[in-house]
Amino acid sequence: MALDSVTIIGAGRLGRALAAALADRGTGVRGPFRRGEWEDSLSENEIVLLCVPDGEIARAARSISVDAVVGHCSGSMTLEPLLPHRGFSLHPLLAITGDGTRFDGAAAAIAGTTEETLDIARELALALRMEPITVAGVDRTMYHASAVLASNYLVALEETAAILGASVGLERRHLAKLAESALANWARDGAASLTGPIVRGDAAVIARQRDAIAIAFPRLLHFWDALTDRTRSIAAELKS
Repeated sequence: MALDSVTIIGAGRLGRALAAALADRGTGVRGPFRRGEWEDSLSENEIVLLCVPDGEIARAARSISVDAVVGHCSGSMTLEPLLPHRGFSLHPLLAITGDGTRFDGAAAAIAGTTEETLDIARELALALRMEPITVAGVDRTMYHASAVLASNYLVALEETAAILGASVGLERRHLAKLAESALANWARDGAASLTGPIVRGDAAVIARQRDAIAIAFPRLLHFWDALTDRTRSIAAELKS
């Protein structure tokens, strides 16, 4: 099936970003449509991409002609909510920032109920200049957990660092520069990029830090301890 045009249902951040990016790459785009706007407007054999919350995928799919090819953009869901349609999924491994999001170079987890629909997902990813990676349904939960750690939990980590930093006059931009450099080093060198008192074995510094947090931010101590334990494990693996 030729990828001449795509109908996008869901006018949130992702739907708008995909519609704009695909249009920029020369793909015909209908939408993005909001809830209720697409009923009775879809033709047979049309390619439809659902950019809706996970809980709405099955309901949205049921409103579409069974002859259409239907895809979703969920990272955690299998293709089951799309049945009996010929289905596919396309999940950009990227933090979507808005209509101007650039998808170039990001990975995209794809799946399809048939080789035809898998090819459609792959072609969409390539049209966006993403790297398509096939992720089976049985692996979706672990795939999504990895993505959550790399993005959502990273924000939680940096927001916690900002709470500590603000108490001594550090601004978010100061910590962001440090985080960007650490992330760039990790992308290049992996665990070998680890720096700081734990990998150096500086027990006195580690103890003073923990004492300071226990006094000033006791509610964060369990979080600090968990990260300390995990970092110790990585440091030990580096030395083994």
